[in-house]
Amino acid sequence: MPADTPPRPDAARLLTAARHTLQIEAQALRRVESALDDGFVRACELLLTCRGRVVVTGMGKSGHVARKIAATLASTGTPAFFLHPAEASHGDIGMITRVDVVLALSNSGETAELLPLLPQIKRLGVPLVALTGRRDSTLGNSADAVVDAGVDQEACPHNLAPTASTTAALALGDALAVALLDARGFTADDFARSHPGGALGRALLLHVSDVMRTGDALPRVRPDTPLAAGLLEMSRKGLGMTAVTNADGEVLGVFTDGDLRRALDARIDPHAVTMREVMTRGGQRIGPQELAASAARLMEEHRITGLLVVDAQQKLIGALNVHDLMRAGVV
Repeated sequence: MPADTPPRPDAARLLTAARHTLQIEAQALRRVESALDDGFVRACELLLTCRGRVVVTGMGKSGHVARKIAATLASTGTPAFFLHPAEASHGDIGMITRVDVVLALSNSGETAELLPLLPQIKRLGVPLVALTGRRDSTLGNSADAVVDAGVDQEACPHNLAPTASTTAALALGDALAVALLDARGFTADDFARSHPGGALGRALLLHVSDVMRTGDALPRVRPDTPLAAGLLEMSRKGLGMTAVTNADGEVLGVFTDGDLRRALDARIDPHAVTMREVMTRGGQRIGPQELAASAARLMEEHRITGLLVVDAQQKLIGALNVHDLMRAGVV
């Protein structure tokens, strides 16, 4: 073995260290949960009544957590952005307006880059919420509301690297965001409007009418159509099924690849029987206003690959299959 090759790690020791870390961080979360008090409530009140934006700030690891909290707040109905405290002292403090609220993160409450901002925040008359591990720190004493993020120890074996404290701060940021979300009555539709480009947005915004096939692309036959002609219609439209409708367009049933397999197993002559005799009566169907994600769940629940789309009078207006949902990014 070359001299510069590190020794093979001890698997048991690695797992022990990992479990110990998770235990300490879980203990930290239990500690901040038990410490929730009127300070958290006051913080929520200040954020809820904010007429501007929540300016979230923090340095180092707290800064990374602050960025995530700002993003979570913004995506759940509380306008927010991150302000780097070091840049704030060089002009960026102008981003803070009198209608804003500042949410400052510092485990020690004595972060050197953060403290110079406090007098200016006071002069502006901007409410200050502190998320800190020390209530009696400079930051804590300057704040209008303090959220206690104190932990008993870091997961680092030297009790130095921010680990349990950043986990606690991150979780408290989530707790603030969810409490505010609930207080605002923020809905799934509101959330979707904040995430139009991602998978969540597609699942919450796309409706069946957005992805279904219509017009000449719809496979449909009459109940007295011979099975052989019904198979040609299925083949031409490529949906793996065909609707069976009456003269008024009302859906009477559906014929799918599964029905075809059952017909072949029964040795049925496709020229001698009609669609009425081999179709599945009724069949699964969905309305155009339903979410495309609901169509995906319905297909999964019934182990089918396609759905007919009907209006309130049960008349055929569209159809879709799992491939349509896949192309739309819903599944």
